[in-house]
Amino acid sequence: MLYYSTRDKEKKNGVTASDAILKGLAKDGGLFVPETLPKLESLSASLPYPEFAAAVLKPFFKGDLLENELLEICRSAFNFPLVLNPVNNYSVLELFHGPTAAFKDFGARFLAASMEKLLSLKNKKLTILVATSGDTGGAVASAFYQREHLSVKVLFPKGRVALRQKKQLTVWGDNVSSYEVEGSFDDCQKMVKQAFMDPNYTNLSSANSINLGRLLPQMVYYVYTSTLYFEKTGLKPNFIIPSGNVGNCTGAYWALEMGAPINCITLAVNENKTIPDYLATKVYTPRPSVQTLANAMDVGAPSNMERLFNLYPTYEEFSAKVSAYSVSDEEIKETIKQTYKEDNYICCPHTATGIKIYHSLNNPKDTIVVSTAHPAKFETVVEPLIGQKVEIPPSLKALLDKKSNYKEIGTDYHSLF
Repeated sequence: MLYYSTRDKEKKNGVTASDAILKGLAKDGGLFVPETLPKLESLSASLPYPEFAAAVLKPFFKGDLLENELLEICRSAFNFPLVLNPVNNYSVLELFHGPTAAFKDFGARFLAASMEKLLSLKNKKLTILVATSGDTGGAVASAFYQREHLSVKVLFPKGRVALRQKKQLTVWGDNVSSYEVEGSFDDCQKMVKQAFMDPNYTNLSSANSINLGRLLPQMVYYVYTSTLYFEKTGLKPNFIIPSGNVGNCTGAYWALEMGAPINCITLAVNENKTIPDYLATKVYTPRPSVQTLANAMDVGAPSNMERLFNLYPTYEEFSAKVSAYSVSDEEIKETIKQTYKEDNYICCPHTATGIKIYHSLNNPKDTIVVSTAHPAKFETVVEPLIGQKVEIPPSLKALLDKKSNYKEIGTDYHSLF
């Protein structure tokens, strides 16, 4: 299996999965996609999750250095539960039971284990640059902390991450350095891309969702969850996915195109309306991000749109498969309150966008709302709305007791080196 840049339309420069993972971004600035999406073999969700994941991923690593390491990597990475929680007439896919209480633990831990194995085989070192609007940096810092052959630089926008998220980004030290950037998430992301394109800096890679090694494990949990739901009910579920940089939902669309039993996929976005506006106008216009309560989704120029456009190249194909709706801060607040009152369920602001869309679409049957983060990470938003404290998961509590250490910088990427 070879991988090509989304900008390599003639497919001239194929690389292996391992090379795509280590490079992060293609030389031309594009994102790596597989030459073809393999069709799923028949698998049962009764398999232990790491075994299920390794079986789904195997065709993507055919002939690759990691092909025979996949099961070990999956067992190392996915050592925490994935929970499908029935809530009233819909279900919530809770992806926040990992060490940093966010869905990004799946991708970050798989990526870290893969990179460490590859660099050990090649006896090389690598520096990871990661821009974060909230949860990515914490998951990456945790996953890569004290990994051999690897160092990490985390960039986050000043004043635009929750206090507990900031703690998760800045308590590490050792091989992890953190930088508070005087700018937006889009500025952080731009700095990372500029550093990659600078020939003076070599041995760099990314752990953002632009990295193939983040996206593949995110694709797996959509295959698994839809299979689990189908085996239980005989029906294909609809997914509503809170979306920012569009990596998580791209994994779902890959799963759909591979033959996973998924009926349809809907994106829930905050007031960063780039995708709903494209669907409404047929003109795709990236723009500066707007700050909202669902801060991890504050993205005005989603990187993974290149992969979605690669999958669905024309507007007609795109609009036939992708639907997206915007949710305001006021609607997020109201949904958090109502979900607690009516369903006795506490959700974070990002998950609230998905639940709001579920109700806005008149409660479609067999719907799974994807929950991307634990509500305890957003206590300053959630607790006043529900009138009580949110219990902190033990893994998060352990981090909150540690001392922060970070450097404040502007938007010049040279400050990172």
